[in-house]
This record gives sequence, C-alpha cells and structure tokens, in this order.
Amino acid sequence: MSKKTLNKANLADLGVDYLADLLIEVSQGSADIKRRLRLELSYNLGTTELAHEVRKRLASLRKSKSFVSWRKRKALVRDLNTQVEMIVNKIAPGDAITAFDLLWQFIELAPSLYERADDRRGDIGEVFRSAIVHFADIAPSTDIDAETLANRVWRVVSGNGYGEWDGIISILAPTLGEEGLSYLKAHVERFADTPPFETEVEHEAILFLRELRGEADQSSERKQRFVQKCMQAIATASGDTDAYIGQYSSDDLRNKVIAAEVAMLLLKDSRAKDALVLLSNVADVGGSFGQEQWDDAYISTLTVLGRHNGAQAHRWLCFENRLSVDHLRAFLKGLPDFEDVEAEDRARAYALTYPDVLRALHFCLKWSDLLTAAQLVKTRADELDGDHYELLTTAADALRERHPLAATLLWRAMIDFALVEDRASRYRHAASHLNDCDTVAPEIDTFDAFPSHDQYVDELRVRHKRKSSFWAKFDAQ
Repeated sequence: MSKKTLNKANLADLGVDYLADLLIEVSQGSADIKRRLRLELSYNLGTTELAHEVRKRLASLRKSKSFVSWRKRKALVRDLNTQVEMIVNKIAPGDAITAFDLLWQFIELAPSLYERADDRRGDIGEVFRSAIVHFADIAPSTDIDAETLANRVWRVVSGNGYGEWDGIISILAPTLGEEGLSYLKAHVERFADTPPFETEVEHEAILFLRELRGEADQSSERKQRFVQKCMQAIATASGDTDAYIGQYSSDDLRNKVIAAEVAMLLLKDSRAKDALVLLSNVADVGGSFGQEQWDDAYISTLTVLGRHNGAQAHRWLCFENRLSVDHLRAFLKGLPDFEDVEAEDRARAYALTYPDVLRALHFCLKWSDLLTAAQLVKTRADELDGDHYELLTTAADALRERHPLAATLLWRAMIDFALVEDRASRYRHAASHLNDCDTVAPEIDTFDAFPSHDQYVDELRVRHKRKSSFWAKFDAQ
C-alpha cells in the first residue's frame, strides 16, 4: 500500500507534534473542526468537562435566532450529530444520569430549530428521530424514580408540537415500569377530564365566536385523539390489549383500517376467534380504503384458525379484485405440487381481460411476464392511456428487445397523447419515442393490423403538420 494513502498508519508516521500543528492549521476558518477538537480535548480531561462543553453548545443553539438556509443545513446536521455522538458514546458509559439530561435537552432543541431552519429534505428531523431512541439504552442506568420520570414524560408529550417526542412512552416504558406507567396514566386521565378551554373565565362573546368557527369542536377532537394516542401507548407498553382496544369506539372498530390493526393484536394474544368476529363486523367490506389491510388481517386470521381453503379462496379473490402480485404469489405457494402451473396460467388469462388495462400491464411487469405483457398491449392497444408515461415508458423499455411491436405501440400511445392534447412540454420525449420506433422498426417482422412505421409517421405529419416544434425536435435527432 502506498505511503501516501490516507490511513491511520501513514498519518501516525508523521509524528505527534507535526499532526498537532497540522490540525491547528486545518482548523483555521473551520468552526466545525475547531468545535470537534475542543470536544475531544474536553473529553481527554474527563466526562465532566465534556458534558460542560456539550451543555454550552446546546445552550448556544437554543439561544440562536438566525435562519439556517439550505446551504448551512449540512453543517448544522453535522454539528447536531456530533453532540449526539458525544452524549451517547462518550458521556453515557461513565455518567448515564448526565447523558440522560443532556439528551433530553437535545431533543428539546427541536422546536426552535424547526422554526428557523430549512428542513424540506428532513435531514434535521432524522437527527432527532435517531437520537431519541438512545433513551432506551441510557435510561435504565439512571435510577430516576418512576414518578419523576412519568412527570417529565407527561410534560413533553403534552406539548409535543412538532412530534419530536413521538414514541417516548414506548421507549421509556421499561424504565417507567408498572409504577411509572400508572403515574403517567393518571396524568392523561386528569387531562381527559378537563374541558378544552378551562384556563380562564372568558367573555360569552368569545365563547360564541369559538363555537361559530367550530374551534370548540376541533379542540375537543384534537384532545380526544391525543388522549387516545397516549392511552394506547401506555396500554401497548403494559401489554394490555383490551385497554388498547377500549380506546376505540364501536364505530371506530367498524373501520377497516382500525379493525385490521386490532385483529392483528388479538392474533398476538391468541384470540383468533375474536379477531374473526371483529373483521366480520366492519362496514363496507368491499370499499377500497383500508381494504388491503383488512384482507391481510382476514387471511392471517383464517390461517391461524386452520381454515386453509378459506384463506386460499380469499387470496385468489384479492388477486381478482386488484391483480395483487403478493396475494397471487401466496396463493400459488399454498397449492399442492404441479397445481401451481395451471393456476398461474389461469391468472395470466385473467389479467389479459382485467378491466383496467394499465393495472394489468403493471401486474405483468411485476410478475416479470413480458410475453403476457406484449400480448396485452397488442390486443388492447386502443385502451392505452398515453398520459401514464412513467408506466408506459418502463414497459416499453422492458419490451423493446424481445417484443419490439408491443414497445412501439406503447411509444405511439405516448406520442399520440402528447400531440393530440398539445402537451408541448412532452414534445421532446415524444420525439425521442418516435425515434425509438424508428430504431426498432427493422426488427418487426409484421405490424399485423397496425400501421407500419413509415405509415404511422406519414399519418402523424398529416394530422399534426402544424406542430412545428415537435417536428423540429424529431428531425434534429
């Protein structure tokens, strides 16, 4: 290995004094490097000194009011990650109590940073989401009493404006223990019993305006959702499935998404019969919203109950309803040997006649069945909607080598849509597609009932002779 390669051994050969001079030189003009070096020097003096430096940095970040643009976002993210690293990897092993408090202060920074930073990519949010999970490792070593910890948790979850404390109840549940969860539950119950606007006596006119604008109802609904979320988190941490379910009304349990969620919880509790009853009582089973979750829960329930035939029948029904690749795959896997080939042929035949040709095409691609995809395109070319360029482009690229006619028909659908609908923004792509048609035309033995490539181009020039910008783009290629 070259002695010029940047690695630990080669750098060590430079010597301690030279490396120290080099670090001082490199750190000039770089606040990030200076800050990191200062942290390392502090750590060399002990975790107390390092904690002091981290605390100072968190205070500085908290007090800052300047806007963090996208140009400065990366530096901020590096800074935040450095603070987390110091807390978790260097302070926590020797002083869990201090690390816990510093990490708590760190998460409390989130609202002020969200308010003054451009986080459209979610980088800053990801730092906090990653940091909060470290409480699970640090908290058990702190010996914080259950009531104190429950009070701290309640304070942050009740003011969790940006979701920075999401998941904290489940993360700290082992440390809270039964006693702490009981204290926390009492906080939630007291909050649930207070009216939405109880802080002060307000003028009747103000109350009237709130009612007129619907604020009272909205506040009540938000409060109800918050209480439900907290109580369910506590129930989950306590392993109390019935308490979790009890937070849902009878109407809630007729919602397919909720019913599916609860059914899976019941299955974990070995209560498959209860799960089946719940799933059978949902409203509008055939509706689309939540149907996939309901189907999966229903199949899982039938499987647990040993109703293999029923589970298989529902898997096939799911395939028929929406050409679900996952359900077809599971259906075939559940068949005896040799029966799967016949069933797969039946599935292909069904896909060819499925009402939504684009969904059928998508199925063929996911199933990696290009032969059926080509057959579908050729038999139902007049149904292709060229507006769906992402799917059609992907399909054409997959088909062009072995099924050039099918690929050509897909390109033509997109070309026709762009020209007929006057989508000038797509002319460049349409011209490229027409060029692709020209490229593969010699590979097509017969165009069957479709116009040949030359005929198609001639027809385009007649029908769209005024689309000069399109033809300019095509002729330029």
